[in-house]
Amino acid sequence: MRTLTRWYPVRNMHLMHEPMDQMIRMAEYGWSNQDSGERVVRLPIDAYSTDMEIIVTAALAGVIPEDVEITVEGDNLTIRGEIPEALENVDYMLNERYHGPFSRTLQLNTSVDVEHIKANFDSGVLTLTLPKSEEVRPKQITVTAVNAK
Repeated sequence: MRTLTRWYPVRNMHLMHEPMDQMIRMAEYGWSNQDSGERVVRLPIDAYSTDMEIIVTAALAGVIPEDVEITVEGDNLTIRGEIPEALENVDYMLNERYHGPFSRTLQLNTSVDVEHIKANFDSGVLTLTLPKSEEVRPKQITVTAVNAK
């Protein structure tokens, strides 16, 4: 025998409230490390590839270049750091900028020459230049004509 249960969509919407709030917080502020409870923001980046290199840029306003950790492990590039805390003992009218740790890992999908990676910091913008390994760079092959006599 089958029992019918009446569905009340409005009454059941409260069940979605907390998961939706959590999803919005994660999209707006990044994600939290469930083990430590520390909130870590996913650093927005721009990345593009040329025949010879991969270029990655990230805006890091207020961050000291020495406090940025950049690692390449296999074909993964990771950028980590922390945006300094907001001023203390002030009465903010608005406090919208994120402060705290950030991290971003990008899978490069190609091998790079790790010995020649360059990292430049100019006006709060980090620019990484990752030269592609010699074996994955395109090679120009010259065609020579053979004179038939």
